Formats: sequence, C-alpha cells, structure tokens
Amino acid sequence: MIIYPKYIGLLFFLFLTSFLTLRSYKEVNLDNLFVEGDKFITKKDLIDNSSLELPKKLIFIKTRYLEKELKENLSLKNISINRRLIPFQLKIYLQTRIPLAYAESKKLDRKFYGYVDSEGVFIPKEFVSPKDKNIFSIKIIGWKKNFAEIVSKIFKAYENNNDLELIHISSDEFIFLEEKVLKKILLGYEHSKIDAKLNLIPEIKKQLKQKNILKNLESLDITDPNNPKIKVFKP
Repeated sequence: MIIYPKYIGLLFFLFLTSFLTLRSYKEVNLDNLFVEGDKFITKKDLIDNSSLELPKKLIFIKTRYLEKELKENLSLKNISINRRLIPFQLKIYLQTRIPLAYAESKKLDRKFYGYVDSEGVFIPKEFVSPKDKNIFSIKIIGWKKNFAEIVSKIFKAYENNNDLELIHISSDEFIFLEEKVLKKILLGYEHSKIDAKLNLIPEIKKQLKQKNILKNLESLDITDPNNPKIKVFKP
C-alpha cells in the first residue's frame, strides 16, 4: 500500500491525539505526584488536607479546586497544580509563608498554635519549615481570620523598629498592644479607624519622649483617636 506524503502528517496527528487521549485517562498514583518548592510539606500532607484521592484518572483531577483547597488548608502563599501527559505526572509547586510572629487562636473552645506572616495570615505550626521556627519577639493572642488585615497593618506600622511585643485580640474583639516604649496601647473596638490610631503612635511617642514622660508611662489609650489619653504611674 502506498502512503502519500501529504497523509503522513495527518496520520501522525491522529496517532498523537489518540496517544495523548489515552494517557489522560491513565490513573495517577502517589509515584506520579511531584512536589516542588518547600520540601517539608509531604505528599501525605497534600492528600490529608485535600479532597484528592489516589489513584484517580488524570483527566478527572480538578486542579483549580485543589489549588483553592490546599492554599486554604495549608496556609500557602501560592500554589500551582498542573496535569502533565509527557512525562506523565501531577506537578505541584508550593510557596509557603514566612512567619513573623508566634500566634494563638481559639475556635469552639479549642486552642490552635502557630505563626502569622506579614499579611496577617495564620500558619499552623505543622506547616512551618523547621528553619523558619525561630524565637520571635512578637506574640499574637486571639488571632481571628477576619483580623488578618488589621494584624498586617499593625506589623507595617512597626516595620521600622522592634518595639512591638504583643497583639491581643479579646473574645469580644477589643484590641490592645504591648510594646517596649509605650508599654500598653489600647486600640479598642472601632476597627474602621485602625489606620488613624496607628498613625498616632509614632507622633505621640515622639511628644512623650520630648516631655520626659515615657519612664512613668503605664498605658496609652487611643480607642478614640480624636481624644488620646495617657495613664502615668504615680508613686
């Protein structure tokens, strides 16, 4: 049988299409799972913290849904999941978060321990690299997911010094800080005014230093940013 040259390309295309289609229906097992990025997060961590069940046909793995699940459950900064036919694999690239502070969180009367990054995102201690588990000078008590942005803003307000020691969020969502210079700073409940309150701190600190009041200072109350109050120790 004579195969004309013009049909060779078509036959090759049909063969390749059939080959790739068959491979897409091939089952992925643990050996076909490849992880890049931070190696301390294991394949088992990925399986245990997602809906992925192996073996499973490659074509039926919902990569976008898995990305969303794992990013949330492992507190990842970024994740990318790709289905590959040649070589046959499910490729996962992870970028973990870098902790800035030790943190405690409470949910349904159960305490959780971990860390928080510059974006205010909580990272469970088991998903922090051993090399990143340093002794942190900042502690957060009462972390809540809806306070992540506020925590991030507090970090930013202190990025040029190491005065901050504690961020405390009470069960009724009252916030206060503890720091080296002003001792205790009451931020209060009006979280919509957090920017105005944080902007006051360096200016008040400067004024109190000039008046030589800092050594006797007990606390700064800026729950009302229009009417800041100081409490001074009286022997």
